[in-house]
Amino acid sequence: MVEETPWQQALRYANRANPYPFYEELRKTPVARQPDGTYVVSTYQEIVTLLHDPRVSSDPRKCPVPAAAPAERAAEAEAEPITEAVVSLEPNIITQDPPEHDRDRRTMMPHFVGPPHSPHLISDLEPDIRRIVTRLLDDMRGKTRIDAVDDFAYPLPVRVICKVLGVPLEDEPRFHQWIETALDALDFGPEAASEEMRSRLAGGRQAVQEFGQFAAELLDRYARQPGPGMLSALVNEDGSEGRMSKGVLASNALLLIFAGHETTVNLIAHSVLTLLRHPEALEKLRRRPELIVPAVEELLRFESSVQFWHTRSAVEDIDIAGTTIPMGAPIFLAYGSANRDPQRFTDPDELDLERRDNQHLGFSQGIHFCFGAPLARLEVQIAVGEFVRRVQNPRLVEDPPPYRHNQIFRGPRHVLVDIDGIRD
Repeated sequence: MVEETPWQQALRYANRANPYPFYEELRKTPVARQPDGTYVVSTYQEIVTLLHDPRVSSDPRKCPVPAAAPAERAAEAEAEPITEAVVSLEPNIITQDPPEHDRDRRTMMPHFVGPPHSPHLISDLEPDIRRIVTRLLDDMRGKTRIDAVDDFAYPLPVRVICKVLGVPLEDEPRFHQWIETALDALDFGPEAASEEMRSRLAGGRQAVQEFGQFAAELLDRYARQPGPGMLSALVNEDGSEGRMSKGVLASNALLLIFAGHETTVNLIAHSVLTLLRHPEALEKLRRRPELIVPAVEELLRFESSVQFWHTRSAVEDIDIAGTTIPMGAPIFLAYGSANRDPQRFTDPDELDLERRDNQHLGFSQGIHFCFGAPLARLEVQIAVGEFVRRVQNPRLVEDPPPYRHNQIFRGPRHVLVDIDGIRD
């Protein structure tokens, strides 16, 4: 049997709850070629360097051999694999390079993150976010056990993103199922060639296509009858650079619906889990609620919602950290590892709510810095702050909790918590 690399071990489901020992081993070779020809970059400085390097493309179409999950390479079905199903959609801002990326991001930004056109767009959402958080916590009254994912971490961001985008909340059960099915079918680790994973591929492909069709139909509806939210504005308003094509709009709509809540769910769930594992930090935040802003930044570093990204490739040979990444090679950027790099963060495995100079990669860097970071920060600050303030004597029921299958968007499937009550 061939010995697995640290990266392959980190991707095994059995290690989903704690991939960090394998990241530590991986960082001994900052740029490590994997058996499939992928180059995994695991150290902070090298990742930051590549995030700002124009020789690194984010467009999968520019990679001669796009990085595909092993299950997809092993599958003998005639249908296209999930990664190809996604690539077959029009590009979105995550999978574009300049100048198309810069143009489309400029078109979208005024309708989502606000400044300079609508400087109060995000801050004006604070009352709504607080009302949702208050209602979710009030609904826990009388319970002695809650699920911090299903009862709290998931409902908040999905309601907020539906409001921001103009997606009918009654459609949530449908797109939630499509997202779960697609994510559970994607695997980049050694287990991906198993019969179980190969059997998930057809469902995952179908989910991607149905989700894309849903986004396109929603945009068509707004083209016929404008309504509230960002998607309607993008369909009906001419920006300084004109409107995006229907296909690009649909692809970005799918991205925004997905990314607008998925990573925030994981961040809230991991924040609750981490604070309950560190009762001294929980008590400190309860005594000093003004620490919530740096606390959320530390939680972003400590448990990265996006563990790595997989669509980048080298468009020229790149010499870095004593290794040459050849032109055309797929590049995986391991954010979860970089955020625990001792060459960048003092005592990186320690939770420090007052950590200084905390320039983590929880939202990436460079031109692809997370589009929704301001909204995510506000949601998590309010949600975690109120959870700490109002939930009485929370205790973990199971540690580690069960994790979701997906390796990129790593997060607990459930976090069961016993409580003594909910404060006013």
